Amino acid sequence: MLTTGKQSDGTNVVRIGVIGYGYWGPNIVRNFFNAQNATVVAVCDLNPKSLERVRKTYPFLQLTTDPADILTSPDIDAVAIVTPISQHFPLAKKALENGKHVFVEKPFTRTSAEAEELILLADTKKLVIMVDHTFLFNAAVRKIRELVDNDTLGDLYYYDSTRVNLGMFQHDANVVWDLAPHDLSIIDYILPTGPEAIIATGEKHVGSVEDMAYITMYFANNVIAHLNVNWLSPVKVRSTLLGGEKRMLVWNDLEADEKIKVYDKGVERSNGNSDYDLRVSYRAGDMWAPRIEQVEALSVETQYFVNCVLNQTIPLNDGNAGLRVVQMLEAIDRSMAHKGRMVYCNSVPAVPMPSEVTVVNVSAQRSARVSATPPT
Repeated sequence: MLTTGKQSDGTNVVRIGVIGYGYWGPNIVRNFFNAQNATVVAVCDLNPKSLERVRKTYPFLQLTTDPADILTSPDIDAVAIVTPISQHFPLAKKALENGKHVFVEKPFTRTSAEAEELILLADTKKLVIMVDHTFLFNAAVRKIRELVDNDTLGDLYYYDSTRVNLGMFQHDANVVWDLAPHDLSIIDYILPTGPEAIIATGEKHVGSVEDMAYITMYFANNVIAHLNVNWLSPVKVRSTLLGGEKRMLVWNDLEADEKIKVYDKGVERSNGNSDYDLRVSYRAGDMWAPRIEQVEALSVETQYFVNCVLNQTIPLNDGNAGLRVVQMLEAIDRSMAHKGRMVYCNSVPAVPMPSEVTVVNVSAQRSARVSATPPT
């Protein structure tokens, strides 16, 4: 395993190479460049025009069109992979084989088998894998996790998300693999258990992959999640509702201020003498907007990666977290392929399963909730 470099004052520093400087790559380079105890050594991209963009902003960085220059360099400790999903596995595998820690764009890999192979390889070589689930470091998401953990919302009823916009169309992934990983990683973070069953429908209107989809996920204790992802919306919407027994929450990620609003609203029931005597009363109290820290999530995440490498600690968004999201994505694809057939995950359903129902095992190890809080 490569040892980290040293700064002039003797402090350990993680030397980072970035592969991919397209849509998200500039953000990765900028944040690793600004991270403490880290330095960006080199950037790789197959497009010379992209490298010219790098040169104008960072004229001192090494530039290359050959990923091997970064993957095999003895002057690089960690590789950030910011490429199309088809390249995640081969690049990450080569990086790990060469003793380098890996930061990889979401989703982790194309298949759960690829993810499992990378996890085993990293574990064997005692290397860090971090999957870029940026929203786990979003201050609003961290606040939601806090509100769930301290029982402000009470027992959760539902998670309902709309994540739609016009484009950006991907050539190697459908809208689910492009947009849903955000919500799937958030759900994996705030709920204590994985889904028990998934139903998904989607359609292809423009290209050869689904450009819109509706996903329903069933969890223990009657918790349900619904995701609407769409590349064909005339407007951009990033809105999430969480309903709980005590209170309800609205998160609008496009709001400049008051991204989260908590409503002291709810429904209470009381039974009469029979099922026909069910009585429902409504509670309407105050609304308040918790203070949300104004900090770039990717800045927190990249610094966290550097710290995990230096301290040899397992990140909350490690390979297992990436695997769980990939397994959910695979289940969604299977359901969509059969026009909404139910796919069971994790546990055996209480009712007998028809022979045509697909069963998947979302079994990657989940981190203990007490240790899964992102850094401040």
